[in-house]
Amino acid sequence: MKQPAKAVRINADDSVAVALEPLSAGETLLDVTLVDNIPSGHKFALTDIQEGSPVIKYGCPIGKATTLIKAGSHVHVHNVKTLLSENAEYTYTPDKASLEAWQKKAEVAEKTLPQINAYKRADGRIGIRNEIWIVPTVGCVNKTAEMLAARANRELSAKYPGIDGFHAWLHPYGCSQMGTDHEKTRTILADLARHPNAGGVLVLGLGCENNRVSSFMELVGGTSVNGANDTVCGATNGSGAPAPNTQNIDFLETQSVEDETTVGMEKLEKLAKIASQYKREKVPASKLVIGMKCGGSDGLSGITANALVGQVCDLFTAAGSSVILTEVPEMFGAEQLLMNRCVNESVYKDTVNLINNFKDYFTRHGQVVYENPSPGNKDGGITTLEDKSLGCVQKGGKAPVCGVLSYGDRICRDTTSNETVAQTPESTQASENATNSAKGAQAQEKPTSSANSPDDSAKGGVYLLEGPGNDIVSTTAMTAAGANIILFTTGRGTPLGAPVPTIKIATNHPLATRKINWIDFDASAILSQESQFETRDSLTSLILQTADGDYRTKNEQNGYSEIAIMKEGVTL
Repeated sequence: MKQPAKAVRINADDSVAVALEPLSAGETLLDVTLVDNIPSGHKFALTDIQEGSPVIKYGCPIGKATTLIKAGSHVHVHNVKTLLSENAEYTYTPDKASLEAWQKKAEVAEKTLPQINAYKRADGRIGIRNEIWIVPTVGCVNKTAEMLAARANRELSAKYPGIDGFHAWLHPYGCSQMGTDHEKTRTILADLARHPNAGGVLVLGLGCENNRVSSFMELVGGTSVNGANDTVCGATNGSGAPAPNTQNIDFLETQSVEDETTVGMEKLEKLAKIASQYKREKVPASKLVIGMKCGGSDGLSGITANALVGQVCDLFTAAGSSVILTEVPEMFGAEQLLMNRCVNESVYKDTVNLINNFKDYFTRHGQVVYENPSPGNKDGGITTLEDKSLGCVQKGGKAPVCGVLSYGDRICRDTTSNETVAQTPESTQASENATNSAKGAQAQEKPTSSANSPDDSAKGGVYLLEGPGNDIVSTTAMTAAGANIILFTTGRGTPLGAPVPTIKIATNHPLATRKINWIDFDASAILSQESQFETRDSLTSLILQTADGDYRTKNEQNGYSEIAIMKEGVTL
């Protein structure tokens, strides 16, 4: 293992370098003598930066100097200001070098990744867990759902060892919402009810809510409410075992039965009995859908964890996997880099609309688009939103951007091919109209659901998903879009977990060693790796072990899994 450097200049054009450990004034690094103490993850000037001049990191501006910054000086919020504004002009200039570099990997990647053991589902997708999910239609039954999940884990898990656990996805919505917010709630909950990591789902309603079970069935499929044998959706083979690739959904409206606990447990056991007969089968790793998220960034995020995840992204997408990037506000300042990797001009235009519509969302609420870095981000060395965004998009590697998804859209695999397509929720035309209305008067067209052409979908790639930076909302959105697993990088640490396995990747070694109950992988190893992809291969191995069910992520071990749904409008 080589000795890691004490500071790094990321790009040859950069005017700043990043400290990889605390540095003291008087030290000389990269031919510069420091005039200030520099905390780990923070920046120092490599040359004099004149007032008003751009500060360059990752080869791109991260802001402008508000005063003369002398070489060796600390570069941070006290002397740098964002260059972002609500209005920006974009051009489609395909990044041929990045796409060619990715294509070279595609030629060998399919042979690099071994097959995984997963559960085949009806629509061609695969699940890496065989869980039973309880999806409340309304927050009023949250505690009932929570109690049923806890009781089922105590009483049914040992009886049905093929089940990986019972989980209730609690939320406060499903009633007292109107228009777009109501439809967003219904769409996200329906997406969860059809998620491939669930071998069985109990939809739990109250009876008087807006999101009634009877109407919710239109989104997820079903034949009756509170019925007997006909309420489980999905064919069987005659012996009670599920037919190949089926998913099972049952429904319970609690106001309509005398004892919802007894009925609920009966339905959960019925689901468990059927779903436990699913078996893991060999499938290509390219079937995986991977969500990528960063939370609590620091100055090392774009150098270690996000850069490492970018290498993983290139490997898996080149082999045919779909990768989801969201956190649209954390694309501001780096969006042109993503636009230049769009596979065609149609996807480029959808990406422009995605960015502009999210900026409109900010301005409609009287907010500026550039005040994003949190106090923790700034403590860790992030100076401006451009600084954060340029590090954030490193997670996408050099892979092509092959589609844009609306909030609530799902990525699905065609059952007869390996083609990835975006699937818009089939709720109602009113849902689409309401969503478009919420984009604001300045939105020119719906910026989403870019379906691949046959040529574009021959290999995998990156999908941009409409969604905010908020950790719980964005991980829920990626889960709803079909992510089997989420790679979550963090420089500050968090116990948060999505409904799917969430691999926490620390940007720095002190965090990885201090919070061993939260962190699954230490990305700081990339700084001292002997070979170019040594750390990438270690993380890839962990991803494959997680997909196979041989490794349970820290969020799974600790029971840290939750959801949150985005809202914008009135609560009645």
